[in-house]
Order: sequence, then C-alpha cells, then structure tokens
Amino acid sequence: MNKKVHVKTGDTVVVISGKDKGKKGTVLAVSPKEGKVIVEKINVVSKHVKPRKMGEVGGIVKAEAALYASKVQLVCPSCKKPTRVAHNINADGTKDRICAKCKEQI
Repeated sequence: MNKKVHVKTGDTVVVISGKDKGKKGTVLAVSPKEGKVIVEKINVVSKHVKPRKMGEVGGIVKAEAALYASKVQLVCPSCKKPTRVAHNINADGTKDRICAKCKEQI
C-alpha cells in the first residue's frame, strides 16, 4: 500500500464521495500508514463511552471518524477550487506543493 498521503494536517479539503460529499473541513490528523485522514466536522459518528474513573460520566459522544484520503481533495487557498497537488522542484532541490489549476504555491 502507498505510504504517502497528498494532504497534510491543517489543509482545507473537500469530500468528493460518500455521505458527506461536497462538505469542506480542515484536516485534524493524517495516518499515512493506513492512508486515512480525520477531517473536522466530517464523518461524525456516535460513540458509546463508558465511565472509567469514579465520578466520571459516560454516555454517547459525537466524534469524527477517519476516512480514506482518496475521498478528499485539497482546496487551493488562492483560487478556492478543489485541485490536485502538483510539485515544483526548486534550484536547491526542495519541492513546493502547487495548485495544478492556478499554479500558485499552497
């Protein structure tokens, strides 16, 4: 399996398939090993939590679940459109992520 993910923590993404299709959110966590991301306010599930300590309250908690990184697409901060990530190699050998549509640096 590919161990590389096209988005980073803090990126704004849009969901391109599934029950939350079309919704935008910020990436909270990335798991390259699984190929999954957790996006703020996307794929919210109900989780049953048991009280662990004395006096702690249990119940049903809403939490974001991970979804596959292939289901999200990066939103360019300059043109505000969902785009693929392209790379620009500088003279010193470093890579920059750029928007494939407007060619601006992400």
